[in-house]
Amino acid sequence: HVQLVESGGGSVQAGGSLRLSCVVSGCHGCCMGWFRQAPGKQREGVAVTVGANYIEYADAAQGRFTISRDNAKNTVYLQMNNLKPEDTAMYYCAAVWGVFCGVSLSPDEYAVWGQGTQVTVS
Repeated sequence: HVQLVESGGGSVQAGGSLRLSCVVSGCHGCCMGWFRQAPGKQREGVAVTVGANYIEYADAAQGRFTISRDNAKNTVYLQMNNLKPEDTAMYYCAAVWGVFCGVSLSPDEYAVWGQGTQVTVS
C-alpha cells in the first residue's frame, strides 16, 4: 500500500528557507501534491506535480516555492524560499493515481496523506 513520510519542517524567521521532503513508497508515477493547513483554516493546495512537465502552484506559492521529484529516491520536495508568517501551517504531502490523477490543487482529489510536518515562520 502507499505510504508517505514528510520531513524538513521547522521554525524559521521571515525571509528564510526550508526544504520539505516526502518519501513515497508503494506508488510509482503517482500525482503528488503539497498541501497545508493553518489552525482554524481549511486545508489548501500549495503545489502539485504529475510529472516534470505538469506542475501547478497556488497563487500564494508562485515565485517562492518549488516542487520537484527525484524518482530515483522516491522523494518529492518542496523548496520554500522567502517564507512569510502567513506560511505557518502543518504541511502535508498527498498522492493520487490512475484515472484520478490530474493537476489539481484540491485536497479532495487526493487519496493518501502523510502525517504532516510543521512549518513555523516568525
